[in-house]
Amino acid sequence: MLVVFYSLFWLMFFVITRVQPPPQPTADLAAQVHYFHVRHLGVPLGFAVIFCIGGMIATNNALIAYSMRRMSVSPVFAYSYLIMYSLSAIPGLLLLCIALIVGTLRPDRDPEAIGWLYDFAFLSFDGTMGVFLIGSLIWMLAILLDKNRVFPKWFGYLNLCNGLTEVVVAPCWIFRRGVLAWNGQIAWWLDMVVFGVYTGAFIYMLRSMILREDFGTGPLPELKPAQ
Repeated sequence: MLVVFYSLFWLMFFVITRVQPPPQPTADLAAQVHYFHVRHLGVPLGFAVIFCIGGMIATNNALIAYSMRRMSVSPVFAYSYLIMYSLSAIPGLLLLCIALIVGTLRPDRDPEAIGWLYDFAFLSFDGTMGVFLIGSLIWMLAILLDKNRVFPKWFGYLNLCNGLTEVVVAPCWIFRRGVLAWNGQIAWWLDMVVFGVYTGAFIYMLRSMILREDFGTGPLPELKPAQ
């Protein structure tokens, strides 16, 4: 299910709506109005699909929370992660979708309002990643402290790498040009590469955990070789 969700997510954001990679932060009002105009069909259609499949991410959050319950660490790690990520869709998805849909459905809106929606959409999407930083650090600490060998330690450090990408994207609120702007080489392109590697890794790790699960409380057994 996670592979299906992230495949559809990529298709909707990069192909159907064409809102990623993000546009220029320095675009003038005319360019911003044109940006919405040429996406007046793709944005509502693509984000309608996103709204329909958005609940699938609950599977992701539940599996990650369960992985921490299977560890030897306190249940506080799992519950903190689950509560935090139950709200993560607001800054990580919904604000961008709603702002861009509002802009495309009313093309006759005041250009100043269109410009506000343009800035709000991409700043809210790229610049409000604190929840993901904290979530990555919680999972990292749980993995490094765990004695049940649910995940290898290197995966804990990969969570740290993912968390650090949420730090370097924060300056997009300040910089409109350069590597730290919301479409910059560090704030978006480097982050996207790290996130892609991280997403592939955690999907593989969660699948491995499911295959190894013995529903006990001790160390997770090693995966048996295929017969």
